[in-house]
Amino acid sequence: MSEPQFGWDDAALADAPRVFEAGLFDGQVVMVSGAGSGIGKAIAFLYARLGARLVICGRDRAKLDACEPWLRKLGSPDVLVQQANIRQPDDVERLLDATYTHFGRLDVQVNNAGGQFPKAALDLSPNGWKAVIDNNLNGTWYMMHAAAKRWRDTGTPGNIVNIVLTFQRGFPGVAHSCAARAAVTYLSKTVAVEWAQHQIRVNCVAPGVIESTGFKQYSAEAREQFPRGNPMLRQGDVQDIGHAVIYLTGPSGKFITGELLTVDGGGVLWGELWTIPKPAYFTQGQTP
Repeated sequence: MSEPQFGWDDAALADAPRVFEAGLFDGQVVMVSGAGSGIGKAIAFLYARLGARLVICGRDRAKLDACEPWLRKLGSPDVLVQQANIRQPDDVERLLDATYTHFGRLDVQVNNAGGQFPKAALDLSPNGWKAVIDNNLNGTWYMMHAAAKRWRDTGTPGNIVNIVLTFQRGFPGVAHSCAARAAVTYLSKTVAVEWAQHQIRVNCVAPGVIESTGFKQYSAEAREQFPRGNPMLRQGDVQDIGHAVIYLTGPSGKFITGELLTVDGGGVLWGELWTIPKPAYFTQGQTP
């Protein structure tokens, strides 16, 4: 049996409706991490369609190289591809060095790289916990910190958006990522105040159930109940997140900083969401 396909393919992303005018990011340099697939690719595609010059980075060079021709075709006048592991501070510094050597500037940084795997909290190993925390929290911090230092030292404004998740009511099955993403959100709120003096804005976008290539890691049982986890009774798509990011980093977001924009169909208000099989305790009142 062939593996199910999730998310939009490149052609669909290229033709998706957009709500912002072409040329909105002409002359600006935008960095998107984890741009080789899923939500990160959708964000990069949308910036390309709006005229941005792009820096795309991630650990999988082949995926990034496959993405580059599409970005140029869609309207990005210049694309810099850099392989980088955000968990390594030296890699991040090399990434920023390459960006400033190539473009001489950076205007927007979108920290999308990260990830998690579904696992009951009691079954998480120390290494599994550390890997997710290191990727989602520490890696995001290294990226933010490196970019902010450049903006401070060059006296130029900057704009950061961190992709997190809907942690507000907890997230059964991904306790490690929930902890990391909540930390990133409140880190962002803190530095949004500290860095305002440097004209640096910092915001977060929290996707709910967004159908992307990341769906492959969840069980069929979990995927079947995902749409019932919000009052709209459906899942979102990667373009929903792309437009949220553009809203925050474009002129529409010029007076917004330190905020969390939740894109989840109202899921944090109503419904429940499990990324692992729901224990019988919650369905039949049975204890283990």
